[in-house]
Amino acid sequence: MLTHLFRMHGLLVASHQWEVIVGTVTLTICMMSMNMFTGNDQICGWNFDCPKTEEQILSSDIIILTITRCIAIVYIYFQFQNLRQLGSKYILGIAGLFTIFSSFVFSTVVIHFLDKELTGLNEALPFFLLLIDLSKACALAKFALSSNSQDEVRDNIARGMAVLGPTFTLDALVECLVIGVGTMSGVRQLEIMCCFGCMSVLANYFVFMTFFPACVSLVLELSRESQEGHPIWQLSHFSRVMEEEEDNKPNPVTQRVKMIMSLGLVMVHAHSRWIAEPLSINTPVGMPQVSMELDHLSPRRIEPEKPLWHFYLTRMISMDIEQVICLALALLLAIKYIFFEQVEMESTLSLKNPMTMSAPALTPRRPIETCCRMEPYTPQSLAPAQSVAAPAPARKEERGMSVLSYDLGPRLLSDAEVMLLVNSKHIPAYKLEAMMERPERGVAIRRQMISAKLPSPSALSSLPYTNYDYSKVMGACCENVIGYMPVPVGVAGPLHLDGKQFQVPMATTEGCLVASTNRGCRAIALGGGASSRILADSMTRGPVVRLPSACQASEVKAWLESTDGFQAIKDAFDNTSRFARLQKLLVALAGRNLYIRFHSKTGDAMGMNMISKGTEQALSRLQQNFPELQVVAISGNYCTDKKPAAINWIEGRGKSAVCEATIPAKVVREVLKTSTEALVEVNISKNLVGSAMAGSIGGCNAHAANLVAAIYIACGQDPAQSVGSSNCITLMEASGPTGEDLYISCTMPSIELGTVGGGTNLPPQQACLQMLGVQGASQDCPGENARQLARVVCATVLAGELSLMAALAAGHLVKSHMTHNR
Repeated sequence: MLTHLFRMHGLLVASHQWEVIVGTVTLTICMMSMNMFTGNDQICGWNFDCPKTEEQILSSDIIILTITRCIAIVYIYFQFQNLRQLGSKYILGIAGLFTIFSSFVFSTVVIHFLDKELTGLNEALPFFLLLIDLSKACALAKFALSSNSQDEVRDNIARGMAVLGPTFTLDALVECLVIGVGTMSGVRQLEIMCCFGCMSVLANYFVFMTFFPACVSLVLELSRESQEGHPIWQLSHFSRVMEEEEDNKPNPVTQRVKMIMSLGLVMVHAHSRWIAEPLSINTPVGMPQVSMELDHLSPRRIEPEKPLWHFYLTRMISMDIEQVICLALALLLAIKYIFFEQVEMESTLSLKNPMTMSAPALTPRRPIETCCRMEPYTPQSLAPAQSVAAPAPARKEERGMSVLSYDLGPRLLSDAEVMLLVNSKHIPAYKLEAMMERPERGVAIRRQMISAKLPSPSALSSLPYTNYDYSKVMGACCENVIGYMPVPVGVAGPLHLDGKQFQVPMATTEGCLVASTNRGCRAIALGGGASSRILADSMTRGPVVRLPSACQASEVKAWLESTDGFQAIKDAFDNTSRFARLQKLLVALAGRNLYIRFHSKTGDAMGMNMISKGTEQALSRLQQNFPELQVVAISGNYCTDKKPAAINWIEGRGKSAVCEATIPAKVVREVLKTSTEALVEVNISKNLVGSAMAGSIGGCNAHAANLVAAIYIACGQDPAQSVGSSNCITLMEASGPTGEDLYISCTMPSIELGTVGGGTNLPPQQACLQMLGVQGASQDCPGENARQLARVVCATVLAGELSLMAALAAGHLVKSHMTHNR
């Protein structure tokens, strides 16, 4: 129960850092300023002359005070020296922060209880430093520093608080009770020292439970936000964190002893303060004499000779001999710690691990290559200074290799250590996403490595990479990822097609394209909508095989075109998938090479991988009948994929679709700003005769590729397949009773697309498919979603063709682009 309460407290403090920090600082300032308005204005030495009693003079003994201060300074130095061996600069900074704020809180309490008099603070601070214990604070910091994300920081702080909180609370209670016994001794000097000790313990406990965990969480959050990828503050010795957690768990026997001791001390305090003290206060004898002595020693008001700020500044600047000694010792230890401690620590580590020193000497086994010359390696080329710094990468690599043996692997390493292992080929660069705890961190590390090799290190700064689900990319869409490319997505519509309305997403960087298509959709809608049909549905793969002779190749061709041969191949092909169904074979012969074009349905997938798998099995079956047959390539460009080809234009590939619409004369005049006669004339001269003059294959259109590519990018299709998918012939003719209406049709024989697999698995692309109602596989009729998407593509092309041809007929093309697309 108690552990759960401390865990909840730790989670609350770590999750609301600013609130806790501001509240703690505000409370401390309120305590400091409380007696400014309620207390007296007596300041000894400035406006009051305060005679010192004999006790006060003895308490200011120079030797005792100097020794106490020096011991406190050396004690703090050794504490920070031990912390440095942990190998994390963040632990040092956090420990320093804990010490500084604890001192501030303690000073505030002392000043408040001493009624704004700073003389007592001078004596109190050494006792505070002697009682401060950084071990618990650093233990909590190590819990936080072993995290991989900000959420994990909060959870680990809560876990650390659950482990350390009860122990620290009991220790603070026992320390206060033990030190508090001295306040009942009757010796004023001992009472003051013990009072300071209790204040020190309480100040440490207050800071540890409130300000410190909130500040740790905030510092680590800010340090992470300023860097790419993995936290730069991750602790080096990760494998020991769980062991240290077990060590920090309280010993039940020790806890019971402390509790019994606490109860005994509570009884001692209760007896001394509430039972024994009332018996000794009824002693009125000698009161007049004491009163006279007190009057003689009471402070006398004097007129201030200088401003208050000048008084305090003078007291701070003027130093006694003991203050000079303490300051000199503190500066000496600080210089040793900052400038000499690191070298001593590195030499100590190298002595502990002699194998590390020998590693650099064994590494250079080949000449050092530069862009201009090659310098042979010689042992003399190593300068003495390099022998000290050289082991650092080797130690990092050794530590990285040791951490790789753990289940969590490189997830426990810093970015620099991971990059070192990648450069040394211990971690494949293409596996960074899979080996990290988050794929995004792998992308961030790769970006750092690539940026260092670019002409401009900041070249990738404008290429985003955060807040993206790379798990959907891995093994499906892209490799060696360094980010993602945001492309503007517009919408054209509503597109009235086959009695339904569609809002068509289009990803493009070409201005006016979406606006022009939108105008075409409006014209179609005012004309009653468009109608479409799917003419064929078959993806193709065309391998090339080789026979010993052309005669044998012709025999294989004849067998494939026979009923028995086709059925044997079909059985082998269809067994590879529940969607792939071989429809026909188209066989061509060139010498002793045989080109076999497999036509197959592929359901809602685009189907290249599916049909390739079936083709491999079919060729294996073919080799059983013709052992001398040699498979040259699974793709012999007879498919044809991602290349202009007449065979796709004639035979079709993927979905073959046709779409038509009739546009009334009024709509042609008012919306398209032209006439039917002009549109028909431009279409014949441009799309038919012009394309024939250019020798275009499948290019009898104005800009079908524009619409196909925009929809493909938005909906997760393969953009390269817009080459074959944009095969289109646009026909226009006058219609209607008066011949003023416009009939337009678009025929597209090779629309290669799908609604499952590949880029359609990415969430943004899935959103665009959902806009059209075709995301994923059709549950009612396999392949229907892909066919519906093909009809939408064909109808959108018709809308785009209609609007662009109208702009050309009216002479508005250049003007509109200059207005909207500069």
